[in-house]
Amino acid sequence: MEEAIKASAALTEYRYAMNPGLSPLGEKWIPREPASVASARRFVRDVATDWKATGEIPEIAELLASELVTNALAYGSSDVSPMSPVRVTVGKEKELLTVDVYDACIAIPRLRRADDLEVSGRGLAIVQDLSHNWGWTLNPYGKSVWFQLAAWP
Repeated sequence: MEEAIKASAALTEYRYAMNPGLSPLGEKWIPREPASVASARRFVRDVATDWKATGEIPEIAELLASELVTNALAYGSSDVSPMSPVRVTVGKEKELLTVDVYDACIAIPRLRRADDLEVSGRGLAIVQDLSHNWGWTLNPYGKSVWFQLAAWP
């Protein structure tokens, strides 16, 4: 019973439904290949720059998108067809830039803190530390992992 309560709390904490007030600024579908991470990074940075996100927001958005796309490719592929693409959406919701990375895997992302000597496991911690807000949403065909940055104060 305690596990069910923890799982329910986790679902509540990280759920986010795209607000009808979200203005989509751009969307890109990328192949499930490691080389696609660079393309997704450039796309997110370019959209944030084109829409005049303030300060270092384009660079931070680029870094965080890279983490989420890398996770989608590395951890979201075990039960998903290699032909299944990953979608990257950038939107504006009032002062917030929202980046949403969708993949067809329904495995829930796990935030963890890596030990000093581990070479991986810091991606979601970086997203949590640098974003205004982040989380994930399950849907019938996969999941979206997203973050928000205050880009237009």
